[in-house]
Formats: sequence, structure tokens, C-alpha cells
Amino acid sequence: MVVVILWSSMDYSFFKQQIPKIKDLSLPGESSHYKMIPATRIKELQEGEINKETPRKAGVMALFYPNEENQTNLLLILRKTYKGVHSNQIAFPGGKAEKEDLNILETALRETNEEIGVASDKIKVIKSITEVYIPPSNFLVHPFIGLYDQTGPFIKQETEVEEIVEVSLIDFLDEERIVIQELSTSYSKNIEVPAFNLNGYKVWGATAMMLSEIKELLKQVL
Repeated sequence: MVVVILWSSMDYSFFKQQIPKIKDLSLPGESSHYKMIPATRIKELQEGEINKETPRKAGVMALFYPNEENQTNLLLILRKTYKGVHSNQIAFPGGKAEKEDLNILETALRETNEEIGVASDKIKVIKSITEVYIPPSNFLVHPFIGLYDQTGPFIKQETEVEEIVEVSLIDFLDEERIVIQELSTSYSKNIEVPAFNLNGYKVWGATAMMLSEIKELLKQVL
């Protein structure tokens, strides 16, 4: 009965109290990633058919925060349409490392500030999670989980961000939000791909892989 109450309403104060417990948890890593990629892709990864060239580095932030009712939300963004492999996709705020960044965490914080207007010193970083390599763009993405204690305001970077997508934590954790959709990717045409159905958007690929690991961590402490 207690689980039902907590999961029907995820109060941010409760979430903030519980989430530091993930610091001591082992990362699910590839086992969680594989849940969100096609079976044929898993085979390629396991057999080493995808070669990692010297990758470019990127840092992203999975930012949790309270809404006006003090319920926990997760912030995602819809990227602008442009000539590139990640055009018009749902993603975490973040981006590529620059020479002036001291480390990849600073990259994630700087890019988050630029893309959604949240100051770096207002984010409490809880944990880094497993990096994800994206072959089409040759990026090695380093994700972080962070807390932001304010409801906003969020200010989107007009040149990079089409929309700020505020996802209820309860929706994110709902198993029924995992769907299979058919799409054409950079590596295959008309393939069935696992995805999160969040706020009417289908979230797949690297972002879905990272979301899957975050979800597994949260379910161990909530």
C-alpha cells in the first residue's frame, strides 16, 4: 500500500531525500542500455562490429526539479531542426566539450545553462552514469544526474532548442510508457525500435538508453 501511495504522487521533498542513495549503487550500464535498442544492434555491439574512432566528447544533464505542485519533474528538450543526425530529436540539455571546459562535468553544466537558462551553481550534481557512444555523430556522451530546487523559469536557447519538455517523474517511471515504434535510423530502414512515450514524443536512441539506466537506479531507491 505504501508503494502505491508514493508512486501515485512523487513529492519533490521525498524525491530529494531519496535520490542521494543512488550514489552507493552500482551502475546497470549496458544491461539497461540494451533494453532500448533493437536486437540486431545489440548483436553488433556485442560482436564489436561498431568501431569507436577517436570520439568527440559531450556532457549532458538529467535535471530533476519540482513543479508548481511540488511534484517531481524531469526536464528534456526538443532540438531544433537542422542538417545533422540529431535534428528535431528529444534530448537532455547538454552539448559538446569546448577547450575552455576544465572537465566534462563543467561541459554539462555550461551547456545546460546555455540551453535552458539554469545557473551551474544552482544544480546539485548527484551522480555520473554510464557514458554512451553515438556512432553516427562519433560522440561519447557523459551523462550526469542533477537536482534543481526551483520550479523555473527555464529560458530556452532560441538557436538550439525548439521546446522545453517537462516530464512528470510518475510518467517516466510508468512501464506502459515503453513502446515499440517503426522508424528509419542512420543504420537501418523501417526497423522496430524501443522508445519512451513521454509528453507525446517518442524518445529513442542514446537518450532512451540513458533514461533506461536512470530509471533502473531510481526504482532501487524510491
